[in-house]
Amino acid sequence: MKWGVLVAMLVLGGCASVTDIEKTLPTLSVISGKKPDVYAQCLVAQLSKTRKAPQIEPHKDGLRIIVPQKLTSNPTAVIDIEERSGGSSIKVFESMSNVPVRPGDIRKAATHCISGE
Repeated sequence: MKWGVLVAMLVLGGCASVTDIEKTLPTLSVISGKKPDVYAQCLVAQLSKTRKAPQIEPHKDGLRIIVPQKLTSNPTAVIDIEERSGGSSIKVFESMSNVPVRPGDIRKAATHCISGE
């Protein structure tokens, strides 16, 4: 029964649009000393290890990165990177933000690129 509920949640999580994902609370909201384009390059490089290439588009005073699911091209996360003095403001929105067993590669990539190593 528990596995059935988990599978149903994962399947339903795949039906979210970018607008739906952005209506959720951010799972990560941080500030980086990197400019939006530098942060985005790092993030795309990290995510390419576990997923298909994300979509990058201009958004407000920075960039928006739309991260696809692992098995389909449907969006699973939206990362807004806005320029601010001395760096960037970063917000990560995930489609399954209330599911504790969601894949952690997006959050790991986002936190890795904050200061950069």
